[in-house]
Amino acid sequence: MDFGKRKCSSYLALVAALASEADYVFIPEDPAPLNWQEKLCTKLYQERMAGQRLNIIIVAEGAIDRHGEPITAGQVKKVIEDNLQQDTRITVLGHVQRGGSPSAFDRILGCRMGAEAVMALMEADENTEPCVISLDGNQAIRLPLMDCVKRTQAVAKAMADKQWEDAVELRGKSFKRNLETYKLLTRLKPPKSSFNDSGDLKEGYVLAVMHIGAPACGMNAAVRSFVRNAIYRGDMVLGIHDGVEGLINGNVKPMGWSDVTGWVGAGGAFLGTKRTLPGTRIDQVAKKLTEFGIQGLLIIGGFEAFQAAIQMVHERPKYPAFQIPIVVIPSTISNNVPGTEFSLGCDTALNEITEICDRIRQSAQGTKRRVFIIETMGGFCGYLATLAGLAGGADAAYIFEEKFSIKDLQQDVYHMASKMSDGVQRGLILRNEKACENYNTEFIYRLYSEEGKGLFSARMNVLGHMQQGGSPTPFDRNMGTKMAAKSVEWMVNILKDNVAENGKISCTSDDSAVLLGIVRRQYRLTPLTELVPQTNFEHRIPKEQWWLKLRPLLRILAKHDSTYEEEGMYMTVEDRILDDEQL
Repeated sequence: MDFGKRKCSSYLALVAALASEADYVFIPEDPAPLNWQEKLCTKLYQERMAGQRLNIIIVAEGAIDRHGEPITAGQVKKVIEDNLQQDTRITVLGHVQRGGSPSAFDRILGCRMGAEAVMALMEADENTEPCVISLDGNQAIRLPLMDCVKRTQAVAKAMADKQWEDAVELRGKSFKRNLETYKLLTRLKPPKSSFNDSGDLKEGYVLAVMHIGAPACGMNAAVRSFVRNAIYRGDMVLGIHDGVEGLINGNVKPMGWSDVTGWVGAGGAFLGTKRTLPGTRIDQVAKKLTEFGIQGLLIIGGFEAFQAAIQMVHERPKYPAFQIPIVVIPSTISNNVPGTEFSLGCDTALNEITEICDRIRQSAQGTKRRVFIIETMGGFCGYLATLAGLAGGADAAYIFEEKFSIKDLQQDVYHMASKMSDGVQRGLILRNEKACENYNTEFIYRLYSEEGKGLFSARMNVLGHMQQGGSPTPFDRNMGTKMAAKSVEWMVNILKDNVAENGKISCTSDDSAVLLGIVRRQYRLTPLTELVPQTNFEHRIPKEQWWLKLRPLLRILAKHDSTYEEEGMYMTVEDRILDDEQL
C-alpha cells in the first residue's frame, strides 16, 4: 500500500501498520537497512512457510533507505516478484484517505478544539503570543505557534543530516513508542535471546490473562500484545478461557507466539468471557492459581473485572495465591470503570452509534420535521449518550448523572418546536438506557409525539447490541496494544522486587494490584484500594467523570443556554517535553 509521495510525518503509515498487523512498513524517520530487499523477502518467505497466505506492506510517503535513496511501492513489488515469485498488487491510497464521514473522535475533537479556540481568542490581546491548540492524551493544551514550527523544522534537519534516532525522538514520545511496539509485535517468532541454551524461556515467570465481563472490541488486541511482550521477555503465558468459571474448571492453556496471529483486528473475545465473579468460590480460584503456578495475572474486562480484582486483593491475607501482581485493563463499551478516562471498546461503540444515527437521519432525508428518539446502552453511565450526542449533533441527551424533570422535558419539546419553526427539518434526542426509571424511552417518545402534533412527527429506536459489534477502531486496537505492553513491563518489575531467594512471590502492598488507565496526559497505574472510595458500586459508575464537563458544550451547540468552562492548559514545547519525561 502506497501512502503518497511527500516527505512528511509517517504517523498515518506507522499507526495503520500497528492497527492492521501489517508485515512490513517503510517510513522516512526510521529508514530501511541497506539490505532491506533481503530482509523483506526472508520475512515474507518465513511467514508463507508458517501458513500465512496474505501479506500487507505499507510504504509511507517519502520512504527512504539508510543512504537516503527513495523506496517506492513499485520497487517493493518488483523485489517480491523477482525473488519470491509471489503475486503482488499495489494500492495507492491517495486522496481516498481524506474522504468519507468523520469518525466520532474527530467530530468531538473538532467541537472541543473549536470551543477552546473561541476561549483563546476571547482571552487574547495585542501582546498574546500566537498558539496552537492540540490534544495531548485527553488534555487540551495550547502551545506557542513558533515553538511548534521550530520543532517541525528540527525534524527535517535531523533527517537531512541522517540523524535517524534524533528524528524519531523529535516526532514525540508516542511516535517512538509506536515504532518500538510495532517492531516487537510483528516478529514471526520470539528472538533467540528469549531462550537459554536448553531452549527454555529465560526469566521463566508464569503470567496469565483472562476476561471478566461483557465482550468489547480491543480485547483481542490486548491479549495479542500481552502474549508476545511476555514471551519476548522470556516468560510463559497461560490463557484462561471463559473467565472465572473457566479457571475453576481448569480451562487454562499455554499460549504461543503464533497463537495470537491475526487477533488485532478481530472483535469480541477469543478467550471467552463471562460476568461471573469469584464470590463464594474464591477458594477454588485461589486453588487453581496455585495449581497452575500463576505468578502474575492480567484481567481484561469491565466493571466486573474491577470487582473481581478487588475481591482477590481483599482475600490476600487468607490465600497466598492472590499475593501476586494483578493488573486490570478496563474494557467495556460503557466506559464506567474508575481510574481511567477511556476503556477499550468505548471508541468502537461510539463510532457504531454515530454511524447508526447518521443512517437514521439519512432515512428521513425526504421527510420534513421529524424527531428521532434513540436509546443507547451504558447502564447507569451516560458516556455513550453524551459523546454520541456531541458527535451526532443531538438536540438533547438524557443521562442518569444529570437529573431531569418533566419540566425539563417540556422545555426541550418547546425548544425543538421553535427550531422546527426556524427551518430545522430533523431532530435527534438520545437517552441512556437507565437514565430514569419512570421517564423511559417509550415515555419520551410519546411525549414528543403528543406535544409535537402539527409541528413534527417522532420515531423511536433502541439500538441494543449493535453497539458492541463490528471490528475495533484503530484507537481501540492501538490502546489495547500499548496497555498490555505496559502491563507486562510493570508485572515483571513487581515480580523482581517481591521475589524471595527461594523463588517465592509475596506481593502484599497496595501498589501490587492496580488498574491501568488513561488519565489526562498519561497512562496511570492506580492501586485498586485507592479506587474503591472513588466508586459508586450501587450504580456501577465512578463518582467523578471527566466527560460531564462536555455537557454544557452539547447544549450550547444545540442552541440552549449554558456555560462552558475552558479546559486548555498553556505550556511551552520545552515544558511539555520535561513533563513527559517526568510522567
